[in-house]
Amino acid sequence: MPKNGEKQLSTVKVVKNILISQPKPESDKSPYYELERKHQVRLFFHPFIKLEGIPPKEFRKQKIDIALFTAVIFTSRNAIDHFFRMADELKVAIHPDTKYFCITESVALYLQKFILYRKRKVFFGADGTNKSLFDSINRHKGNERFLYVCSENQQDNEIVNWLKTHQCEYQLAFMYRTISNDIKEVLESNQFDVICFFTPSGVKSLFENIPDFRQNGTLIGAFGSNTSRAIQEKGLELHIQGPAPQKPSMVAALDEYLQQVSTKKK
Repeated sequence: MPKNGEKQLSTVKVVKNILISQPKPESDKSPYYELERKHQVRLFFHPFIKLEGIPPKEFRKQKIDIALFTAVIFTSRNAIDHFFRMADELKVAIHPDTKYFCITESVALYLQKFILYRKRKVFFGADGTNKSLFDSINRHKGNERFLYVCSENQQDNEIVNWLKTHQCEYQLAFMYRTISNDIKEVLESNQFDVICFFTPSGVKSLFENIPDFRQNGTLIGAFGSNTSRAIQEKGLELHIQGPAPQKPSMVAALDEYLQQVSTKKK
């Protein structure tokens, strides 16, 4: 059944062109390409936002001593990149016993780029939802001091509220910010059946580029509760949503939806 405002599939809409508002995958083995082959659709990749690292001089104004925190929360690979960039630029040594709590296994595995990966200090949610992340933190939090690494203009308030409600010692660390990309040309020169969003900033970018954007039958996909909320606040109908236990990724959510379309067409 549809969740959190996700619109139920009532009529069959032929889906051929899907816009993924993220950079094109570097690997040919990306599950997106398998999805493309399986459902005979065409995927277009164009990031709606770009990230700008906050320089160390500006970060120091937050008065955060990274070395004092025993645990770090990551909800994206970007957060990991900027955490270790900042530590390197500030010449801060990360203690080898630091714990890392990640939103998904794929985000957790990305840590191998920076640390010796050991399961006793790297934890992740079972299905990519905030709830599963909270369950993971709850099992291992002890007396940890949490640093939640996030964008200056995009934090997950559900995570912040959970840490506060559960009396966790934590601090937000703004290490990068999101900036809208120029997407007018790609939207005006192509007809997309589906547009997939991954952050509230991506939704903001759409309306900054095209203030009078009208859905006009375009299906909307969203990954994450904050992204879904941002879409609905703009008065758009939401059709494809993740994560969820059976669809922990945007690929899985799209696969489920396209399978429904295929079944209804028969």
